[in-house]
Amino acid sequence: MTAKIIDGKAVAASAIERVKAGAAAFTAANGMPPGLAVVLVGEDAASQVYVASKGRMAKECGFHSVQHTLAADTTQDDLLALIATLNADPAIHGILVQLPLPGHLDERTTIGALDPAKDVDGLHDVSIGRLASGQVEKTLVPCTPKGCMELLETVYPDGISGLNAVVVGRSNLVGRPVAALLQHANATVTIAHSRTSDLPGLCRSADIVVAAIGRPEFIKGDWIKNGATVIDVGINRIAAPEKGEGKTRLVGDVDFAAASVHAGAITPVPGGVGPMTIAMLMANTLKAAEQSVS
Repeated sequence: MTAKIIDGKAVAASAIERVKAGAAAFTAANGMPPGLAVVLVGEDAASQVYVASKGRMAKECGFHSVQHTLAADTTQDDLLALIATLNADPAIHGILVQLPLPGHLDERTTIGALDPAKDVDGLHDVSIGRLASGQVEKTLVPCTPKGCMELLETVYPDGISGLNAVVVGRSNLVGRPVAALLQHANATVTIAHSRTSDLPGLCRSADIVVAAIGRPEFIKGDWIKNGATVIDVGINRIAAPEKGEGKTRLVGDVDFAAASVHAGAITPVPGGVGPMTIAMLMANTLKAAEQSVS
């Protein structure tokens, strides 16, 4: 058996085309485009790359795109003041605070200051509570979990009702929200983690394995049931001496080559879940704009 490779780039591109069409319709109807503000504190190199790519995609979608770059020593009060200004700005429908923040700033306080209606990352306590209580249509769902569900739709166009899903990882960013979305879609869901007993056996029972544990190639090929679908959220950089001294490569949380022998469908790393995250951010911004006028 050779697994079908789930092409996240293609699915993301299709999602972006839908967003562009929706943004054009929103702009025509309301005389203003959807607006996204991204707040970056400090000079973290990876965060700068992410923020730049989000800004480019927002402009490509026809959004009003604003970036606020604050000094690394910005105070909590100054950050909260900026968020309050953006909350009150009718031209801004989505606000994203790029994480991680510098150590002296409190992430929960910062995210908690966002208007939940503009929380396009889906990290506010109100957003999390609505998701956990099944109010998926009324909330902005975290982007990576939302992307995972869209990828699953390409494998299961009729839905995943009744399937067994194992989520390996229990973070608030991915593990918990993706489990809630799987439950909402009527899968039977188990959340596993580093202390789960017989994790290999549990994974072998699953029709769907979502790996979000942050450990390179942790999930082995023989943990995957024949024909199962594997969604690998992990992005880990490891040494690649075969490419030359000091070279690295990206791998997921799943041993891709070994798992591909058993899986029916699997996401690659890179090119699987990654492209979906920015696409879903754009979709959330459009949804926030549409809900602001409904």
